[in-house]
Amino acid sequence: MGKRITLIAACIVFLFNIGYSQDPIFSQFYAAPLQLNPAFTGNTYSPNIALNYRNQWPDIPNAYITYAASVDQFSESLNSGFGLLLLSDQAGDGLLQTNKLSGFYAYKIQVNRELNFKIGTEFTVVQSKLDWDRLVFRDQLDPEFGPISPGGSPFPTDELQPDNLTKTYFDFSAGFLAYSKQFYGGIALKHLITPNEYFYPTNSNLNTGLPMRVTIHGGAEFIIVEGNKRKPAAFISPNIMFIKQGDFGQINAGAYGSVGRVFAGLWYRHAFSNPDAAIVMVGVRESGFKIGYSYDLTVSGLSNIAGGTGGSHEISFIINFEKKRGVDYSDCFGLFR
Repeated sequence: MGKRITLIAACIVFLFNIGYSQDPIFSQFYAAPLQLNPAFTGNTYSPNIALNYRNQWPDIPNAYITYAASVDQFSESLNSGFGLLLLSDQAGDGLLQTNKLSGFYAYKIQVNRELNFKIGTEFTVVQSKLDWDRLVFRDQLDPEFGPISPGGSPFPTDELQPDNLTKTYFDFSAGFLAYSKQFYGGIALKHLITPNEYFYPTNSNLNTGLPMRVTIHGGAEFIIVEGNKRKPAAFISPNIMFIKQGDFGQINAGAYGSVGRVFAGLWYRHAFSNPDAAIVMVGVRESGFKIGYSYDLTVSGLSNIAGGTGGSHEISFIINFEKKRGVDYSDCFGLFR
C-alpha cells in the first residue's frame, strides 16, 4: 500500500510538471558519447554502432526506461564526423513516452601536432505521447478506497484533458571539444532554442520551454601498458562531468580502466542538494565488439522508501567496424572506442 500511494503521489507531481522535464542521462556516458556532447561525433574512421539500455528505479516499477541506438563515423576527406541517433524514453511504465531522432555533424580543427578542436551540432525532431487515462489526480483519491471505487471503476476527476495528447517539436544543440594525446575537455549546450514541450496551451510571455542543459566535462588517459597505435594494452581514464538543467544539476566523478579485453569503472554522482548514487561498471571487448553493464546504487533518501528503488541498471553494446590498420588517432579517447 505504501508503494501504491507513492506511485499515485508521483503521478500527481508528474502531471504538474509535464513539459518541464530533464533529459535522460546515461551512467555509461562513454558508450553514449553523442548524448553527452555532439562534438564527439566521429571518433572512429569506420562506422561505430552503439546500443544502450537503461532501467532506472525498476522497483517503483519501471519508473524510467530508456533505449538508444546510434551510428557515427569520421570522414577523412571531409575532415568531419557524421552520426544518427534514435532514442526512446518511457516514464511511469509508459505513461509518458518520448521518441527522438537526431542528426549529428562535427568538424575537426587541428591546431598543432598536439592540440585538436572539434565543433559539433545536433538537429533533432521529438515526439512525446501522454497516456491520459492512466493518470491519477488528487480529487480521485477517496480516503477509504483510494482511486478505485468498490465497483472497480476509477473515481471521476474535474481535470480537463488536453486537446492533443501528442506533442511534436524540433530542437537544436551544439558542443565544443578540445583534446590532445593525454587530456580532453568540452562543453555542450543542449536545447539552445528551448522548445515548448507542454501539452497544455501556455502564456507566450512566460518562459515555458525545455530548459537548456549545460554540460562541462573533461578527463585524461594514462597509458599503463603500451599497445598498438589504435589502442593501448592497458590504461586508466579519470573523468568528471558537471551537468545543469533548470533547477536540476549533478556532478559525476570517477575513473574508467581497461586491461586487455576487460574494462571496469567506478563513479560517484552527487546532485546539487543531496548525494545521489555510486556507479559500478564492468565489461569485456572482443574483435570489434564491446559490452558493458553498470549498476547505480542509490544513496539518496529515495533508498528509504518502502521497498527501495532497485537502483538503476544499464547495458551497452558497441560494434566497431574499424579495420586493422596503423591509425594513430593522436587523442585520449580510448574509453569511447
